[in-house]
Parts: sequence; structure tokens; C-alpha cells
Amino acid sequence: MAKLLFRLNQVEDDEADDVRALLDEAEIDYYETDAGRWRISIAAIWLRNDDDYERARSLLDEYQQQRSERLNEDYQQRLRNGEVPTLWQRFQERPADMIAVLLAISAIIGIMIWPFVTMID
Repeated sequence: MAKLLFRLNQVEDDEADDVRALLDEAEIDYYETDAGRWRISIAAIWLRNDDDYERARSLLDEYQQQRSERLNEDYQQRLRNGEVPTLWQRFQERPADMIAVLLAISAIIGIMIWPFVTMID
């Protein structure tokens, strides 16, 4: 019986390729399904043999931990180098977008509190 190992929906291509390579290297038999024409199915990597699940899961967990640490270090390095824009820099780059977002937030908050404001009268 097949066992679901890894969902591929909204997964970056490099991560999916790494998972495939990891399973190939460990000689774990798997197959993939896609989301289908209407994107209502599960795009995933499935194991053909249930007995491989524990070993594959531990390999995948270790890989994801390493990937998370690597991406976090990369982000921290970019942050230290000033490559990640601050809120003020984003406002300077696209002031109309920022003002539109602030107006939308204000409108949503206003609509949410309107019933309570009208109850006071």
C-alpha cells in the first residue's frame, strides 16, 4: 500500500528536486502524483513500500531542518548587508501601494468596529 510522504503543492522546484535526489540516493522506491488539470488533487511524493516510511521520514526531516537553517542564515546575512528593504524604503519605492494598503486596513477595521460604535448611540 502506498504511503504519502511529501506534498508538492506550493513547494519550490529546488526543494522538490532535492527531495527526489535524497530518495534516489537512499534507494527508496517512490512515485509522484500531480494536482491534475483542475488542481483539486494532491500533488505529492508517495512511497511504494510502507516499510520505507520511517527511514524516508527521518531523512526528510533532517533535510528540512538543514534547509530551514540554511535559508534562515541566508536571510540573516541579507538583513545584515542591508539587502532586505525596510518599511520606510518600501514606502519610498512605492508610496501609492503603501497608501492603498493602509486605506484598505483602515476600511476593514472601520467596518469591523462599526456595529459597536453604532450601539453606543
